Amino acid sequence: MKAARFHGPHDIRIENIPVPVLRAGAVAIDVAWCGICGTDLHEYLDGPIFIPAAGHPHPLSHEEEPVTLGHEFSGTITALGEGVTGLTVGENVVVEPYFVCGECAQCLAGNYHLCVKMGFIGLAGGGGGLSEKVVIDQRWVHPVGQIPLDQAALIEPLSVAHHAFVRSGAKAGDVALIGGAGPIGLLVAAVLKAKGVTVIISELSEARKAKALATGVADYVLDPREADVATRVRELTNGVGADVCFECSSVNVVLDTLFDAVRPAGVIVNVSIWGKPASLDMQKLVLKEVDLRGTIAYVRDHPATIKLVQDGLVDLAPFITGRIALDDLISEGFDTLINHNDTAVKIIVHP
Repeated sequence: MKAARFHGPHDIRIENIPVPVLRAGAVAIDVAWCGICGTDLHEYLDGPIFIPAAGHPHPLSHEEEPVTLGHEFSGTITALGEGVTGLTVGENVVVEPYFVCGECAQCLAGNYHLCVKMGFIGLAGGGGGLSEKVVIDQRWVHPVGQIPLDQAALIEPLSVAHHAFVRSGAKAGDVALIGGAGPIGLLVAAVLKAKGVTVIISELSEARKAKALATGVADYVLDPREADVATRVRELTNGVGADVCFECSSVNVVLDTLFDAVRPAGVIVNVSIWGKPASLDMQKLVLKEVDLRGTIAYVRDHPATIKLVQDGLVDLAPFITGRIALDDLISEGFDTLINHNDTAVKIIVHP
């Protein structure tokens, strides 16, 4: 079968590899669509990061580069391994793409997303959605019912957004400021709107500002070139400031802006993955008693996230801005998102 394989920075190849073998407790899935994630772009430009480097196999997958990419994917079950119950052949599903040990203190406490050996399917091994077929343990397979499979490929990043919302403690009636309207920032906004939160987005890109308004996920979109964002947020909140803020850009000036815009005793959630250390004015954190929180991926978020879409509270269709074939992954996918990212939000691949 065809698969996109990471061999090193700027070296992703479409290769023919063996079809994965079905095993007990797992299901075989024909991949329908797979999204290109910002993490994939980081690996392509600067990796290996999450991908285990040659000579350093992952402790759970036992794989090292080259590995098959893709962790935002949907598909259809084609076979059930021995012992699998509750799933059926022909069922449309998405995958929560984890490897976890099940033995460390975090796993035993239920925080499997913080497993000391945690890895992601499609990065740390185990196959990936940028291939024709995968075999996945039943634990990580979630039925999506009537959600179209192209939209279902966005359930994974929407689950990231849902977990960020949970970490924030935001509630209906709150005001949130999101720094950055890339795919994750827009999906965080979508979850917040579904939960009754007023959403303000700060963004430079004309295309992304337009998408935030057209999809209805933002009540206000601010351009920091045109106005001081923190000042505008205070104006919009009767001088109080935002209740919660979400850093979705990995840009230091954005983080600084959030500290200026958040109200005293407010919450800032860092959602983005940073490629280099950030600087922080600790006085702003201390004097306003700001609560700065991290968030990584998701933990038991998929069912609630899927229900948001099934109930019509989140419409994923408008966020898909490109559909391409696997053979065009680099030329029409990675190149667009790296060099022309103001023209696209989410590009999905049909293997």
